[in-house]
Amino acid sequence: MDTPHTLSIQVKMWIYNERSDYVRTHQIATFTDVHPNTVRLYEDWHYISPVPRAANGYRMYSELHLKQMQIARLVFRQEFIQNNLRKKATQIVKLSGREQFKEALIAAENYYAFLQQEYAHTISTVETIEKLQRNNILSETTYTHKQVAERLNLTEETVRNWERNGLLEIPRNSQNRRVYSESDMQKCMVIRTLRSAHFSITSIAHLLQAISTKKDASIVDIVKSPKFVPEFTHVTDDLVMNLKKAMTDVEQVIALLKELQ
Repeated sequence: MDTPHTLSIQVKMWIYNERSDYVRTHQIATFTDVHPNTVRLYEDWHYISPVPRAANGYRMYSELHLKQMQIARLVFRQEFIQNNLRKKATQIVKLSGREQFKEALIAAENYYAFLQQEYAHTISTVETIEKLQRNNILSETTYTHKQVAERLNLTEETVRNWERNGLLEIPRNSQNRRVYSESDMQKCMVIRTLRSAHFSITSIAHLLQAISTKKDASIVDIVKSPKFVPEFTHVTDDLVMNLKKAMTDVEQVIALLKELQ
């Protein structure tokens, strides 16, 4: 993938060779490594500015369209489902397509911050699991439902949905309020990481069941299972790599949006 700086040089060379300020659909598709139909779809979805037509009806794309295409390609290159990251990514592209570049830049910077948070959560989970694999001791700290959601940077309803789907079994106190143990908290961290790595709730339930037949298995039972270690290591390695790639891509998006201010 070209950087914004080399992109600008290549665009100028391309325009010079064509002796025109505009290029056609197949050319911009080649330049951004997509099918021509994708370019037309991006116009229909307002991911790029309206495209003028020549007298013969051919679409005429400018350097602006090329940069908007580049922004969309970079933003969508990594797929994430957790924490509305896909929605945040789409917002950047739509703002760019409407030429609201100042707002798009703010959205891109916010998206980058969210990716950093996801990365930090993943690393924290990996470190926690490694500690648990070396030591069975868990603190006696307990948490409320709200505290768990805040620590995971998720909505309370998301965590409640995990319980409804059988991923968690949380006891209640005399006031009928959920009381999360440290083991429950660590289990939530594992579930959160698996969700970020595209695991469906059903897949996570099957994985946890395969690891331990005990319905109320503690996080220590889970992380020390021979079935857990290779699966979780593979998942987290891929997730960390994809988050790093996504942050690099968004850095390029931010640079492009600054050029378009």
